[in-house]
Amino acid sequence: MPKMKTHRGAAKRFRRTGSGKLRRRQANKNHILEKKAPKRKRQLRALTDVSRSDERKLRDLGV
Repeated sequence: MPKMKTHRGAAKRFRRTGSGKLRRRQANKNHILEKKAPKRKRQLRALTDVSRSDERKLRDLGV
């Protein structure tokens, strides 16, 4: 059986850290930014950890 292909959409949205954890970008930073406070936009820059319950789903996608 051939190797499974990585799900390219998921690969672009998630990154693995050196220790193997998954990081993701936060929502609400794409549009309608004018009315959002600078502090809120600044805090949304940071990556957050993917929840433990979703890690298995992402592993199955090849991320």
